[in-house]
Amino acid sequence: MSDQRHLPPEALDEWTRAACAELGLDAGDIDIPLVLDLARDVAHGVARPAAPLTAFLAGLAAGRSDDPGAARAAISTVTALAKGWDA
Repeated sequence: MSDQRHLPPEALDEWTRAACAELGLDAGDIDIPLVLDLARDVAHGVARPAAPLTAFLAGLAAGRSDDPGAARAAISTVTALAKGWDA
């Protein structure tokens, strides 16, 4: 039996609120379905290990921008890249 812990879907909101509190973020600003769709598209279009890395990169790009829509724009950009990925 694996010792890995898995987050049940119903705990995702609770985890998001807790992680945001620790990071000084507003959980209301987090579009969970958008982030999960990004991870799915990258995992299937590129490679599974690329999903968390890409989410981090999109967050880093958004955090470096003064544009309130930067997160959505960054996610949209890398999602399009993943959907067209053929390397």
